[in-house]
Amino acid sequence: MADTTTDQYDVVILGGGSGGYAAALRGAQLGLSIALVEKDKLGGTCLHRGCVPTKAMLHVGELAGAPAEGAEMGLDLTLNSVDAPKVLEFKDKVISRLYKGLQGLVKARKVEYVEGFGRLTGKNTVTVETEGGTRELTGKNVILASGSFSKTLPGLELGGRVLDSEAALQLPEIPKNPIILGGGVIGVEFASVWKSLGAESVTIVEGLPHLAANEDEALSKALERAFKKRGITFSLGTFFEKAEQTDSGVKVTLVDGTVFEGDYLLVAVGRGPNTKDLGYEEQGVEMDRGFVLADKQTLQTNVEGIYAVGDIVPGLQLAHRGFQQGIFVAERIAGQNPAPIVESGIPRITYCEPELGSVGLTQKQAEEEFGTEGVETYEYNLGGNGKSQILGTTGFVKLVREKDGPIVGVHMVGTRMSEQMGEAQLIVNWEAYPEDVASLIHGHPTQNEALGEAALALAGKPLHAHA
Repeated sequence: MADTTTDQYDVVILGGGSGGYAAALRGAQLGLSIALVEKDKLGGTCLHRGCVPTKAMLHVGELAGAPAEGAEMGLDLTLNSVDAPKVLEFKDKVISRLYKGLQGLVKARKVEYVEGFGRLTGKNTVTVETEGGTRELTGKNVILASGSFSKTLPGLELGGRVLDSEAALQLPEIPKNPIILGGGVIGVEFASVWKSLGAESVTIVEGLPHLAANEDEALSKALERAFKKRGITFSLGTFFEKAEQTDSGVKVTLVDGTVFEGDYLLVAVGRGPNTKDLGYEEQGVEMDRGFVLADKQTLQTNVEGIYAVGDIVPGLQLAHRGFQQGIFVAERIAGQNPAPIVESGIPRITYCEPELGSVGLTQKQAEEEFGTEGVETYEYNLGGNGKSQILGTTGFVKLVREKDGPIVGVHMVGTRMSEQMGEAQLIVNWEAYPEDVASLIHGHPTQNEALGEAALALAGKPLHAHA
């Protein structure tokens, strides 16, 4: 039997993804002794199997569209082929560079990185099975940051031609006619990249009434129109019943009897909290359907000294949310008084083509809070924006404000509009009035001007827009 060694720290962190490593780096910066436990790779799902690799592939897809775009500008460009293994190699190089950089940061901050499977075995104790034996790490505080996993549906087995997003990122070929189960962020991003890289047809099956159903309805409808133009088809409002693998592909049947056939099925129905068999419930941590319940103001669980961050906490499952939560908890533990994180103030970005960006309340949510007559909105069409016309994109910026009050929501759709989310989140989180934003100078010609023009219009003085 391997020897057990015990070590003591100010903070023991279970999970090395965005939330965990952010807490480790910030805590060490503030003088806390930190142990960071991870059974896989530092950086977690986002770096290795999620955000970063999908965006790398979306960039390849963007370049693949250059010949068609260039033809309209007088450029004779040709895309001869797509080398799928080379695309994977590019993606992996991006991941590798970021991974090495992150490892260097953790080492430089003198964070004790413990590689192995960790479980919560006491109020202040995490037991880790490492290659060298069992280690017991005792912390004055413990942060649970164990992340999430790709969900599937009852009766739907992954394997073969039925993929989750992680398997899809390793696929050594570009699917010819894939079916995607789920029209949320993951589903529409993969639909976008596969279509850009040469898939003959892409079909999305979504049981809800819209693609990207959590967004403002105006964004969802704009995305659907854009996908139709791109030749991406979708079935909305009818739920999945079953999937059958054949020798050459997959047959998907919906509850109304509709059948779709394709060469692969991507299951993109969301992510679940990775908390099973980690000892949380045994130590008295309050849970709900696998999620860890943490106080919204402090992110502390019902057990004093145990905190939770990231995808295991109910709410938006976004890497940058977990990252900020990790910083927040580290600062609290170090005796600082950081401002609580407001969930509605977290920017939400979907990196398909066209891109979706939003922060704050949708029009529907604002009307539920302030009443229909208590809300004003304005949509500024990118047709009036010079840089958007150069880029050849359609779309709009939509502002939602409390009547005679601040802007409470910003929603946008269009090529590269994710780059405008920095100012958008400042507008909402600093409770800016349209008049405040209208008085700022936005560089010309940039897509950033679209935010300024929308604010001008909502302030009652539209310029490059019809009143």
